[in-house]
Amino acid sequence: MTASATTESAAPPGNQSSASIEPVDLLSVVPELRAGRGIALVILATVAAVFALKWAQSFFVSLLLGILFAYTLNRLVVWLELVRIPRVIGTSIVMIGVVCVAVLGTYALRGQILTIIDQLPEAVSQMSAGIAKLRKGETSTMQKMQTAASEIEKATSEAAGLAAPPKQRATRVVIDVPGFNLGNYFLTNATIAAGLIGQAAMVLFLTFFLLLSGDTFKRKLVRLAGPSMSNRKITVHILDGINDSIQRYMFMLLVTNVLVGLLTWIALSWIGLENAGAWGVTAGLLHLIPYVGPAVTASVIGIAAFMQFESLSMLLLVAAASMVIATLVGYFVTTWMTGRIAKMNTAAIFVSLLFGGWLWGVWGLLLSIPIIVIVKVVAQHIEQLGPVAELLGD
Repeated sequence: MTASATTESAAPPGNQSSASIEPVDLLSVVPELRAGRGIALVILATVAAVFALKWAQSFFVSLLLGILFAYTLNRLVVWLELVRIPRVIGTSIVMIGVVCVAVLGTYALRGQILTIIDQLPEAVSQMSAGIAKLRKGETSTMQKMQTAASEIEKATSEAAGLAAPPKQRATRVVIDVPGFNLGNYFLTNATIAAGLIGQAAMVLFLTFFLLLSGDTFKRKLVRLAGPSMSNRKITVHILDGINDSIQRYMFMLLVTNVLVGLLTWIALSWIGLENAGAWGVTAGLLHLIPYVGPAVTASVIGIAAFMQFESLSMLLLVAAASMVIATLVGYFVTTWMTGRIAKMNTAAIFVSLLFGGWLWGVWGLLLSIPIIVIVKVVAQHIEQLGPVAELLGD
């Protein structure tokens, strides 16, 4: 018994059973692996969040629009509270006023809008004539190319001493272009219009309830920051910074879009284009969409000028006037006011526009700048996000 025990105790470590070997956690031993796992989790969470935002586009767009409008109109409700009007009544007055302004503005321009709609059949007719001319030109070009190919083949055969191939009849090439179905066009646009009206109604209700809640969510967020007084102060500063930045940005949009609309109306009236007021309103509204809006405005107004004057030079003049107005206002007024409001890096703003356009299309172009402004405000007050604030700053 003693000898066997001594033998077992003297056995080398390599002969010990595998059950006595404890497993080693590589993540606790190698810090690089632990850091790599954290980076991988962050990347996966980011990709999942991006696809969730793209999938739930309608919800998030309506939510962000409601928040932006609530921040913009909140100052009016606060002013009404200062004159001892209850918040419920003040919120109702502000929302009814906004709806009435939109309805009255549309009603005032109804004549010009109906005139533009009445010109749609003529526009379709001119477009059909242009497409028919294009089809004829394409067919003629193909016939000429076939004739030239036949002559080249004949000349090559004669040069090689071969008998000329029998002359074949030219094959007529018919390009089948699907016809324009006016019924399907209006049905598709009616469906889109119904969806936009429903989304607008949801945004109005959300704005109303956010205005009605007042500082409720602000107080809740401050309480969620924890018992630490420093955390609560940081939360208050972040919320106040977001509030000021959004209100200034929306004021900048109001000033620039009204200026674009007025200048466009004056320029088109001086040129003599019909329905200049409606086109000015259209230019002001489309100027909300960076880069894309002014291009669409110039194209549409140029087509309207061509329909009225039947002159390519007038088309170019009207389109150029629209682009010059949008460029001057965007370059001087918008750039100056945006620099004073957010002091953002131009490259970061452009990248955010590209990402927003890919993610949500036109709505992404419209909402990307307010979102990146909010991100910058948050990053400025949180120490861990300091590099993000430095990257976005000017």
